[in-house]
Amino acid sequence: MTGKFPGYLNGPTTREYTIVNVRNIIHYQPRTSIIQHIFRLLLGAALLYAGISHLTFARTEFVAQVPTWLPLDGDLVVVMSGIVEILLGVALIVLRRYRALVGWVTAIFFVLIFPGNISQYANGIDAFGLNTDTARFVRLFFQPLLVLWALWSTGAWQAWRNRHQDATPCPSLKA
Repeated sequence: MTGKFPGYLNGPTTREYTIVNVRNIIHYQPRTSIIQHIFRLLLGAALLYAGISHLTFARTEFVAQVPTWLPLDGDLVVVMSGIVEILLGVALIVLRRYRALVGWVTAIFFVLIFPGNISQYANGIDAFGLNTDTARFVRLFFQPLLVLWALWSTGAWQAWRNRHQDATPCPSLKA
């Protein structure tokens, strides 16, 4: 009795199946609408702007948001996150072939920087016009929207849902 894939008696191993799924997500080119395309470009432009502002005119305000419990210099964190934002912005704009992967990386980045927003709220730090606890609290709800924006506009969520579609194990794993 053959498994799900030709050449396998009992189907692929967990390792092979995982590699297949990751490759499908990386190489899957989802069809995105013109609206998704526009929103992907807007998100890329917003990240470019944010990254540049991290490195220049808003650096002090970003340093104030770095959680005090983070064992790194606040300025270093701001510079590194600014560079990452610039790279993600460029990737969202120009790496159309890998947009689903870039979408996942961008979503993960938004999750990783969320503690800075929580720290700003918890410590009552005034920055970017967020001068009240209510304003800082409301801002917390926008971070999940950024995650969803990254996943939707790049087709990353669609790639995740279709990761098993037409999956064939990598020939080098066939042994």
